[in-house]
Amino acid sequence: MASMLDITDLHVAVGEDAKPIIKGLNLSVPAGEVHAIMGPNGSGKSTLSYALTGRDGYDVTGGIGFDGADISEMEPEERAARGLYLSFQYPVEIPGVPTLTFLKEALNAQRKARGEDEMSAPDFMKHVRERAAKLDVSADMLKRPVNVGFSGGEKKRMEILQALVLEPRFLILDETDSGLDIDALKVVAEGVNALRSPDRGMLVITHYQRLLDYITPDRVHVMADGRIVASGGPELARELEAEGYDKYVRAA
Repeated sequence: MASMLDITDLHVAVGEDAKPIIKGLNLSVPAGEVHAIMGPNGSGKSTLSYALTGRDGYDVTGGIGFDGADISEMEPEERAARGLYLSFQYPVEIPGVPTLTFLKEALNAQRKARGEDEMSAPDFMKHVRERAAKLDVSADMLKRPVNVGFSGGEKKRMEILQALVLEPRFLILDETDSGLDIDALKVVAEGVNALRSPDRGMLVITHYQRLLDYITPDRVHVMADGRIVASGGPELARELEAEGYDKYVRAA
């Protein structure tokens, strides 16, 4: 099966002193699969997510292939229009911008970039309401400014709602489970599982096994010192939960 995301010998340096964070990482994720990346703090997990989505301030060398095209020089909005989506570990607040307005502008900007017609207002409202219902997102939350006054769990639900609305080809979930209680975790996981499909891939970045109890990955990769140092099936996540990362950190 051809890979949807192909990362080849990726190196990423950050800051004025160009500190190397990712040091020759290789990873392939086929369409239809969910891959998890686990690793201790400082291993480069969030840096990987930012490098893939084109964040400024990251010096990136190596190949980032997505759907057969090299996207490593593309702007973030170009990558988004191609269907790459990042769910942030710490979602930002956008005062003064109603959530519905934000979602409508984001969806239609992507449709326009792909040469598609904008979605009409009635169709958009139906599209959003159906998806909001899956995540217990109320009409009041949709009217409020983006993430302003939301709890941690509500912010994460809004991140997954954005993904359900935008229907990206590939999702990168950067520690979506951080700060969630067990009920919020279940709701978020249900939303993520609703996005699983044969023509969509996902990369789930997490410290802990508990998220993977609800989003079962096809493959688990261990990241340490800027590289993938081990890969396996879902049982690898359970081993990490029981034994920790020490042996992988020492090996790296």
